[in-house]
Amino acid sequence: MKLVFAAALLLSASAAAQAEDHLFDELRFGASASIQSGDEHEDGVFPEVTLFFDPFGHNEAIGIQKLVRPRIHFGTSIGTGGEATQVFTGLSWTADINDKLFAEAGFGGLIHTGDLDDDGDGPALGCRLLFHEYVGLGYRFDAHWNVTAQVAHSSNADLCAGPNDGMTRAGLQLGYKF
Repeated sequence: MKLVFAAALLLSASAAAQAEDHLFDELRFGASASIQSGDEHEDGVFPEVTLFFDPFGHNEAIGIQKLVRPRIHFGTSIGTGGEATQVFTGLSWTADINDKLFAEAGFGGLIHTGDLDDDGDGPALGCRLLFHEYVGLGYRFDAHWNVTAQVAHSSNADLCAGPNDGMTRAGLQLGYKF
């Protein structure tokens, strides 16, 4: 009975959100790979999912107003082959180059499952909470679909005791804008 009630509540909340506005602004999914070398390189491919929210009205803003109205992002990069999984959140700024091309930058934080100390296999990250920033260049196929090439870096900025090798990954994400 609790499951039926929860499902009904979720459906009614979802319908209400869709009637007024979309809960999510955009959903992206794709994959990345480590672009670091030597002992700091992470093996494997990292499936990624990122959700974007627009509570500040970024989509309605014009010109320079877009800078003071970022979107909120929340996502994950899933470690394969024993490498670090990341859960990240932060703010994202998108600048249109023209109707089809856009540039994007984001800044925030993450928590990860990677190595804290140097064991010779992958980056030594020093602490669980890291800063997370990314830059990307994207192409819009139409009003809903886009693809983004992205480079993301995470590190502790030497704010915690221990090593700070950081993680740097590059990849592609396919996006759907609601």
